[in-house]
Amino acid sequence: MKYLKKYEKFLICILTIFVAFNLYFIFLLTNIRLQFLIYLDSLLGVCISMFLGIDAYFFYKKEKEKKEYLKTGDYIFQQFEEFENKEIIEHDFQIFQERLNEQIDINQDQQDFITKWCHEIKIPLATACLINEKIQQMDVKDQLKEQLEKIKQYLNAALVSCKVQGTFDDLQVKKTKLEECVKSSIKNNRYFLMNHQVELQIDLHGEYVYSDPQWLIYIIDQIIANAIKYAKEVPYIHIWSCQTENEVKLNIQDYGEGIKDFDLPRIFERGYVGSNHHNGKYKSTGMGLYMVRLMIQKLGHEITVTSKENEGTCICISFRNIENYFNL
Repeated sequence: MKYLKKYEKFLICILTIFVAFNLYFIFLLTNIRLQFLIYLDSLLGVCISMFLGIDAYFFYKKEKEKKEYLKTGDYIFQQFEEFENKEIIEHDFQIFQERLNEQIDINQDQQDFITKWCHEIKIPLATACLINEKIQQMDVKDQLKEQLEKIKQYLNAALVSCKVQGTFDDLQVKKTKLEECVKSSIKNNRYFLMNHQVELQIDLHGEYVYSDPQWLIYIIDQIIANAIKYAKEVPYIHIWSCQTENEVKLNIQDYGEGIKDFDLPRIFERGYVGSNHHNGKYKSTGMGLYMVRLMIQKLGHEITVTSKENEGTCICISFRNIENYFNL
């Protein structure tokens, strides 16, 4: 019955042609012998029956195979080049959803473990910083201090990364004073700014933006850290803002090595380190700016980069004015 229902229109069409053919010979060709018509009908009937019988056999064989596949716990659509039954899709979707949920649980467990580890490691790290202050040899003390500060930055990056790759529950967009975020970022990078004797020029005018303060501070951290890495002999960073009716723009300009033209379109790609290796002094992972772009997208901001080799780089973050959405 399932076969007949599926090819119902096709069978009706054949039957209609068969009836029309017989009516034509019976009523329009009166001199034709009836036994010839019966013979022709029989021959056509046998041929059509054989064709339908063979086709129905393979159809039900395929249906039987499909029922067996539906009992399995794996994808089955590869086994059927052509299929119309929605149960196959529903089956595969259910299997896919189960596997996806399992992977989400695994990723969540790993994320929770990393977050917990980062928080726990802060205690021995703080202890190490205190012990370092007691070291009398200044060269050893400074070298160890630099490494401890780098560890702090990496820990902070790991914690923020866990939040970014988690759910939106961690995202807290609110009215934020831009100058406070910039000052917090400068404080986070103060050791490296002082160690490299970076000259800072800050021209902010008390603007407020709608963003997640923690995420925004991390974004600025990454930009300033890159500016320090790419700095020349006399490092100089200029941070300024400008405001229009619809948006606020934060600009961070360095006058360092700049970015080569063929590297510029790819700097936000995951794992891309570019062709500038900082003269072998720094080793990049290619994750910093990738995380920046990911956070910018989730926050609904925009980021643009202009750069010229050996002249410096300017990164601009645009914040839309969404105050009306908070006043609904």
